[in-house]
Amino acid sequence: MAKTILIVEDNDNNRILLRDIVTYHGYEAVEAENGTEGVQIAKEIRPDLILMDIQMPGKDGFEAILELRGDPGTADIIVIALTSFAMKGDRERIMASGFDDYLAKPIDTRKLPQLINKFLGAKKQG
Repeated sequence: MAKTILIVEDNDNNRILLRDIVTYHGYEAVEAENGTEGVQIAKEIRPDLILMDIQMPGKDGFEAILELRGDPGTADIIVIALTSFAMKGDRERIMASGFDDYLAKPIDTRKLPQLINKFLGAKKQG
């Protein structure tokens, strides 16, 4: 059975790109358009990994990770931050907030699968 990756991203184009990469590499993709929806879906389906945008309207990635880490049912889910933040100290702040890793935007389509495989193990096609 394919491992499930929850994509929490408010930008339609980014969400489509992430979904295409994830499914191409053999994972099941589930999508949420904001942090509130992402947390709710994570609690319902307990995905193997979450790709979480930081800057979203309403509940942003920082608020969402706090809620996920504070709930015993979702505290151990791997969460990778996706962000256009690239200033000195941003990575440290993101990691200190409870994210397992960080990937800067624009998304590097070669690096993302490597990062996912780092946490979920290499996925064999076929």
